[in-house]
Amino acid sequence: MNSFLEQNASLLLEDPELAAAFQNIMKFEKYPKHHILHEAGKVCSYMYVITSGIARIFYFKEDKDVTVHISAEQETVTAIDSFIQRKKSKYTIEALEDLEVLRIAHADLENLFEINPKFERFGRFFLQQIYIELVERIDDLQLHTAQERYEILLDKKPYLFKRVSAKHIASFLGMTPETFSRIRAK
Repeated sequence: MNSFLEQNASLLLEDPELAAAFQNIMKFEKYPKHHILHEAGKVCSYMYVITSGIARIFYFKEDKDVTVHISAEQETVTAIDSFIQRKKSKYTIEALEDLEVLRIAHADLENLFEINPKFERFGRFFLQQIYIELVERIDDLQLHTAQERYEILLDKKPYLFKRVSAKHIASFLGMTPETFSRIRAK
């Protein structure tokens, strides 16, 4: 998974107007570990670009929390269902470490896209990236064994295994903590 800033840095660097416009709508924020950035049942009005720390997106199913996404430095995090559709989200976003983020309001982003087609193109690239990540995630869950999913994540994002609790990683990989622990022991 390529990071938001790496993927989009070239676009921003090539275009000072675009870079300046984004700087104008980004607000630097700090949140402590365990802070809830977005709560399920509410409309998500912000997208966050993480500059330091890790956050996870999860939902509750039969009293268990299920981690669906983990984002770290240079990646974005938002309740995408709600952010795009402007409806209440089933997802909660939690800081797993102290977080430093660039916060972008939905309304500011929409205004930016309306001002200039070049900004809208940037938004389209960004959405394409999210779509590709979702397709890869579905493929991982449907086409790979638990062992393979573990190895893929270990290969792509080894730092998560040092910074995120085993229960959250197990949940993200779609396995029980017991299976995760067995695979990890190998």
